[in-house]
Amino acid sequence: MIQGQLILVSAPSGAGKTSLVSAALESDKQLVVAVSHTTREPRVGEQDGVNYHFVDHTKFGQMIADNEFLEHAEVFDNHYGTSSSEVSGKRENGQDVILEIDWQGAAQIRALIPDAVSIFILPPSIEALKNRLVSRGQNTDESIQRRLSEASLEMASAVDFDYLIVNDDFDTALAQLLSLMRTGRQATAIQTQRPEIKSLLGL
Repeated sequence: MIQGQLILVSAPSGAGKTSLVSAALESDKQLVVAVSHTTREPRVGEQDGVNYHFVDHTKFGQMIADNEFLEHAEVFDNHYGTSSSEVSGKRENGQDVILEIDWQGAAQIRALIPDAVSIFILPPSIEALKNRLVSRGQNTDESIQRRLSEASLEMASAVDFDYLIVNDDFDTALAQLLSLMRTGRQATAIQTQRPEIKSLLGL
């Protein structure tokens, strides 16, 4: 079985990362998402085990102690982490695993897994980002200002990623995202896992 890619997708809150990833998953069945663990409360419509594994702080702390996370970080007073077994199991099945992850977690994973593909989603402008956060209707004015301030810090890390996509037009951004993910499957390191390619190249 050919090992799938590990694809890191990061963005500031409100840039449209989750919507883009959801649409990509619908468009390409070889793509799967690694479900992260978090200590934050579920939002309206979110399901445990689908959007996140929702756990309390005690459970999360125990998982850290047991070295179960590939990465973990604290964001907006809550903890988020990616289980090592969640990622490795899906990659070994030949699936391309997407991690929706913050910039801190992406940095941790890039250090551990250098062949991970990293993609940063940018909003067309700070004003557009603010409008998206307001339109959600789920954030207080204080929360919006805090997220905008955090977004500036997050976007400063974008230059460390392999690829940048500006989510101005959703369909265009989605096409660009899918193109990057599918192109990665033709990488020499992946193609030379195929028996017929090995034979052809005398490997």
